[in-house]
Amino acid sequence: MLQPKRTKYRRQQKGKVKGVAGRGATIAFGSFGLKSLGTGFISAKTIEAARVAMTRYMKREGKVWIRIFPDKPLTKKPAEVRMGKGKGAPDRWVAVVKPGTIMFEAEGVPSAIAEEAFRLAAQKLPVKAKFVVRRDYVETN
Repeated sequence: MLQPKRTKYRRQQKGKVKGVAGRGATIAFGSFGLKSLGTGFISAKTIEAARVAMTRYMKREGKVWIRIFPDKPLTKKPAEVRMGKGKGAPDRWVAVVKPGTIMFEAEGVPSAIAEEAFRLAAQKLPVKAKFVVRRDYVETN
């Protein structure tokens, strides 16, 4: 599962996810992409589940890029612990996603296969997403 090798601080505040994606909002590597339409935190487990669903449908053909990385720690206190006594221990790592963020990219497969693979991946994600194609893409048979 994805997580940072090391961080400067163990704990972070959650913050607010505001605005639209300025960076990472265009297809940079592949021909097809999965673009976020909403905001949210996507956990490392969820990213891995989407990647597995996508690569299985593509039968490991082509190439897949994961454009989001879970670099934000979310903490959780143990069950049945009273309030106070400080912040809980880091529980999981999440990626912060804004509307317009390209989350996954793929190349080397036909458009129909890529679209279905991304649809299966989008079902695993907690944000609405849409299939996008690179502007200069030309289908070759």
